[in-house]
Amino acid sequence: MSSISQASASAANTREQKVVVSNPRRRGQIGIILLALICTFIAIGPFLYALTTSFKTQLDSIDGTVFPWIQYQPTLLNWQQEFVSGGAETFKALRNSALISLGSTLLATTLGTLAGYGLARFKYGAGNKNIVSWFLSQRFLPPIATVIPFILLFRDLKLLDTLQGMIIVNTTFTLPFAVLIMRDYFADFPAELREAALVDGASEFQTFWRIALPIATPALVAAVIICFTFSWNEYLFASVLTNREWKPYPMMVAGTDSVRGIMFNFVSTRMIIAVALPVVLSLLVQRFIVRGLTFGAVKG
Repeated sequence: MSSISQASASAANTREQKVVVSNPRRRGQIGIILLALICTFIAIGPFLYALTTSFKTQLDSIDGTVFPWIQYQPTLLNWQQEFVSGGAETFKALRNSALISLGSTLLATTLGTLAGYGLARFKYGAGNKNIVSWFLSQRFLPPIATVIPFILLFRDLKLLDTLQGMIIVNTTFTLPFAVLIMRDYFADFPAELREAALVDGASEFQTFWRIALPIATPALVAAVIICFTFSWNEYLFASVLTNREWKPYPMMVAGTDSVRGIMFNFVSTRMIIAVALPVVLSLLVQRFIVRGLTFGAVKG
């Protein structure tokens, strides 16, 4: 009997120890979940506010109402005015943003992929680090410092308020992203595959095109999304290099005001339209973006 009681007591003590150990761990997990929920709410809070405000009237948008159908009656008036009453201007601005973003993204990723492969596989007399630093200088230099030179240059080249001019200026400032992402990916590319292809008689370009580039799809997708997003959201150069024909959609968002002040309901509607395409694209190719940006970050 004594042995049975001792066994029961030891089992009870073991259970108590497990409970004591598991409770701090469970509290830690709950704390992490709560912190993640708070961070998520902070991140998506502005978008939720803009989304709800886009269904408000101007009076409701400045009254601080929050709950639909309780504090205010949702309306589609803002969306109707954006796509019906002002549909021609809206679709023209969206078309301009799409063409500018696609053109600059295509040019930046093409040049960036070639430059990234070259910097990862070859050595240059000027020094690969110096060349990379030169690419990075396009981002280190404040864009506002180059506005006047771009205006003077584009004026002489007759590129003001043109599609070609906007593609060139956006490519200039998105190219470093493509170069760095692709260079880091190609730097971790197995050298054995390249050497095997060269031994089999493939040229350097064939090795790049048929072997390295297909494997680098995640990095390429990540570079495309980042370049497209930066070009889509670009406002500074668009505000000074375009006048009427090639105004992108961010200029419409910034110009949503009137003699009565800022129309928060229209600003919110246009903001949702502006961020919708990059967000949807990012969600669709999220796994490629994560793989492309983290490849080679951890080495075992």
